[in-house]
Amino acid sequence: MSTQPLPCTRPSRADAARNYDRLVAAAREAFAEHGTDTSLEEIAKRAGVGIGTLYRRFPSRTALLEAVYVDEIQSVCDRAYGFADKLGPFDALEAWLRSFVGYSISKKSLAGELTLALGKDSEFFTACKVNVNEAGSLLLNRAKAAGTVRPELELMDILRLVGGITMGREMSAEQANRLLDIVMAGLKPSTADRAASL
Repeated sequence: MSTQPLPCTRPSRADAARNYDRLVAAAREAFAEHGTDTSLEEIAKRAGVGIGTLYRRFPSRTALLEAVYVDEIQSVCDRAYGFADKLGPFDALEAWLRSFVGYSISKKSLAGELTLALGKDSEFFTACKVNVNEAGSLLLNRAKAAGTVRPELELMDILRLVGGITMGREMSAEQANRLLDIVMAGLKPSTADRAASL
């Protein structure tokens, strides 16, 4: 698991943690359905708490966006470790990249608004990237050790390719998966690489 904790303000007290989780889940759903400009009153209502409870936990819209983003990044990382436990090296990497594409397509507006608020080089984004890189590197290194991907690959190369897939404004999930099929084929070792490893 990651050596650097994700930036998180989840409280330790049980009742406060329940409200926090309810608010983050309600915000995630509302943002997915209506975008990140959904009113905070609507999110509090969905969570079944008063607006005062929301503001005590999240004093600004940016604080709530950060919490939802961290929750999603934690999910992305957890999936990597779960796939590593259940699947073979190449299949685990592919399953994680497919889940990453699905996540990225659905979270574009969230990341964009946070980037505007915090700056892409903020400590918040740096901590998130460290965690994603550790999770992805685990999968890539396993696939390299098994000889199922090209030995010269670097995780950042793959994440840039995958990121490029999700940048299109009108990108459908079907088209994104077709493009990822092409990327996955390109990650496999060449005939020369396979011959050299025999």
